[in-house]
Amino acid sequence: MNNPIWIMTSAFDQLTLDDIILKAKEVGVQGLDVCVFRKDGTRDDFVATHLDYMNFGPEEAQRVLEKFNRAQLRLSLGAFDNLIGGDPAHRVKNQDHLLRLIRMAHLLGGDSNDVKVGTFVGYNHELGNQENGFQKNLDEYARVFTPIIQYAEDLGVTVLYENCPMEGWRSAGYATTFNNLPGVLAARKLMYELIPSQAHGEIYDPSHDVWQHVDPSAVIRNTDMSRLHRVHVKGTRNGNSVFWGNLYPQQQVNPDLAQKAGVPTARHEWDRHHYEAMLPGFGGSDSMDWRAFVNTLQQQNFTGPFEIENEAALSKGTGNLGAIMQGFKAATLCLAPMLWPLTEQGYQYNPEEYRELATDAKKDIPVMTMEKLKQK
Repeated sequence: MNNPIWIMTSAFDQLTLDDIILKAKEVGVQGLDVCVFRKDGTRDDFVATHLDYMNFGPEEAQRVLEKFNRAQLRLSLGAFDNLIGGDPAHRVKNQDHLLRLIRMAHLLGGDSNDVKVGTFVGYNHELGNQENGFQKNLDEYARVFTPIIQYAEDLGVTVLYENCPMEGWRSAGYATTFNNLPGVLAARKLMYELIPSQAHGEIYDPSHDVWQHVDPSAVIRNTDMSRLHRVHVKGTRNGNSVFWGNLYPQQQVNPDLAQKAGVPTARHEWDRHHYEAMLPGFGGSDSMDWRAFVNTLQQQNFTGPFEIENEAALSKGTGNLGAIMQGFKAATLCLAPMLWPLTEQGYQYNPEEYRELATDAKKDIPVMTMEKLKQK
């Protein structure tokens, strides 16, 4: 029992990577999931860019590795966008950006340093609105990602999908809120059958199943643990679903009509499924049994990092750096008795299990694009 706790850097979108490293040491965590979103992307929510992806080569990789070793931290990379749907021009840019991150991870040591690359898959609603639309999205995923995963495998890098359905990714005027293919366990299992390579797996965020009224422990018991490399730590406080039910999001209707009828409607796209994002141990209880969930992971021999993804309304949502830090500290203390051994100083991570990142310089390789992949 000595899983490391990491921080996802999206909550520190106004800070530099050097600043975040200092904050991580203050919180007492063991690693960072470094966000490297496109600066010209379409997302306007929880995004950040903490490495210069346009000017990243072996020398930059060496500096990053040495910086993290000095701080005794480990790292991964991530950017989470729609790679199989949405605007066609941005779709290709997102695919090319993922290829950039895979190259960067390779230069940082890849799997030998446990430097993974996190991503979404997205969803193509033009296909999804057709009969057999879900299968057509699976087929589109296989078409797009087969060469990407082969490229990652050739470079010794593992790509990880996060399971957020991205429920607010479209206007509230649309009836469906399923906007990211790996948002359900069935999809992830089907995806691995379509692309059997071990060079892809998952980051599991239990909060996304909690608000879908699915038991995260049951999901873990049905998960291929060889595919699970990271766990996101984010709480969910479920709300009142009496009016709209648990199967469907709140629908957009005439506001005057809704007011007269006494029917609640969504205030914005991300307010359609009756829940509040939280952090365990901060600002009240959430709708999840964290001890049962951690026990299940330990029974399944999960030894990877628990990454705190701070989107909590009472922490990151305030925009207040002090509250953001309090949220991280509270979540770390909440997890400590479940993940770390008891010492004279209380529950502490055992530093003897820390391993430095190997700093062997990798030979530079050119930036890859989807167009170049097609020509291989």
